[in-house]
Amino acid sequence: MIELYKVSKTVPSGADDLTILHALDLVIPDGQFVSIVGPSGSGKSTLLGLIAGLDAPSAGEIRIDGQSINEMSEDALAELRSAKIGFVFQSFHLIPSLTALENVLVPMEIAGLRDAPERARQLLGDVDLIARAHHYPSQLSGGEKQRIAIARAFANEPKIMLADEPTGNLDSQNGRHVFDLMLEMNKKRGATLVLVTHDHELAAEATRSISLRDGRVVSDSDRDAEFKETQEETVEVASS
Repeated sequence: MIELYKVSKTVPSGADDLTILHALDLVIPDGQFVSIVGPSGSGKSTLLGLIAGLDAPSAGEIRIDGQSINEMSEDALAELRSAKIGFVFQSFHLIPSLTALENVLVPMEIAGLRDAPERARQLLGDVDLIARAHHYPSQLSGGEKQRIAIARAFANEPKIMLADEPTGNLDSQNGRHVFDLMLEMNKKRGATLVLVTHDHELAAEATRSISLRDGRVVSDSDRDAEFKETQEETVEVASS
């Protein structure tokens, strides 16, 4: 579970301070698929970075599986990310000197997994790129690079998958393919998926959609909660 309590982010801006995120309360249950939308500068990527522990909040508390990450050391945060969090960036962030297979292997080798090579090949198969295992990033298309990034993000079977505009640098066909792969792997592994996107069609497929504007939540629509509430109301009416 992801929990944020009164979390805000303020940075210096000239003689003044700029508030990127205002005090925010947010709880994301295990396994939920959440999309985060909003115009540029609304705080979407900042929010994702805070959840991942890549940045620290100016105020408030962030908990991952009940564990507060605010006071964690960099080593402890790195261990948490390795064990529980996968991250997919818009710009892929592949290591250019490593092959596709080696890029997927990196997080598993850091974690000391014994079956790392076999698992890496399985993940490449999951994203339909086993034939490109020994190609370097410079030899791959944009869509292929992002699919490698997705395989790498799922390498350690994270409980939480964070994706920051993962289709932003892709054409519509490749973007759709990458999104479908993320969704399929999310369902297969039951990981929580938090997707930042400008694509409202993709965002609409999430079970919950959060809209940000000027660092504030302006809407939070949870279809699962709405469906459950409707079902409970129906049962109450039927039993009365």
